[in-house]
Amino acid sequence: MRDYEVVYIFKSSLTTEEIEGRLEAYHGKILAVEGSEITAVEHWGKRQLAYPIDRNDNGYYVVTQFTASPGVLPDFERVLKLDDDLLRHLVVLSEGEMPMPVMDQRGRDEDDNGNRRRGRDDSDDDEADDDADEGDDAADEADEADEADDDADEGDDTADEADDTDDDADEDDGDAKRED
Repeated sequence: MRDYEVVYIFKSSLTTEEIEGRLEAYHGKILAVEGSEITAVEHWGKRQLAYPIDRNDNGYYVVTQFTASPGVLPDFERVLKLDDDLLRHLVVLSEGEMPMPVMDQRGRDEDDNGNRRRGRDDSDDDEADDDADEGDDAADEADEADEADDDADEGDDTADEADDTDDDADEDDGDAKRED
């Protein structure tokens, strides 16, 4: 027997009763083999997905730990793949205690020490914003210097065009003198 952990991501439109019914069916496949047991089930609830899956931006997460023989997994995973309301699943060997997200007062994930976990939603990180602003100022100054150089080059082009016009006029004068 080995210890496993499975993470389910269901469509967020399912009710809690529908999710519980599906979990009972899945876990029935695991418990069908003698000696297998479900050791923990944690409902993490609705969370935003990192990217849309089948036009779903949110999913309902459930994490389950169980003990079973490796022979149970192929039939168990076959049942998971056939469920259209299960967006994603992942079965891995368990490495100990059940992972549990800790939510701060604003609903963000925190680690055990109370530090915010890095993720997609770090938009209010003041230090990062200040550093980015400083970099933008330097880039703006460089752009202004480039524009000044371009303006100076445009003036040279205008002078070159004037020289070309004078040369054309001289040639025309030469042609007029030969005709005489």
